[in-house]
Amino acid sequence: VQLQASGGGLVQAGGSLTLSCAASGNILSISGLGWYRQAPGKQRELVAIITSGGNTNYADSVKGRFTISRGNAKNTVTLQMNSLKPEDTAVYYCNAPTTDWRYDYWGRGTLVTVSS
Repeated sequence: VQLQASGGGLVQAGGSLTLSCAASGNILSISGLGWYRQAPGKQRELVAIITSGGNTNYADSVKGRFTISRGNAKNTVTLQMNSLKPEDTAVYYCNAPTTDWRYDYWGRGTLVTVSS
């Protein structure tokens, strides 16, 4: 499975950005699509994920501000990020866990910078 991410960039606090990710290859082997992020000096953390069944899970820190959704083609996912804060600054990675949740596919990271 290959994951192609797009979006990211520089935005002022309070602004919005959209990240997109498209999966290709054996997409039947994955159980969903999501986003993780890693800020400097911190561990990579889950931001949001949507399963093949449409269930979503969000980090507490982004609930109410970020929305993850699938495109019409179910191999795509969009992360709409609103009310961005400087602490949202990180490299964001598209993620796809396998159907047994034992392995993860990763896309290249995309940098999101929120200025205060």
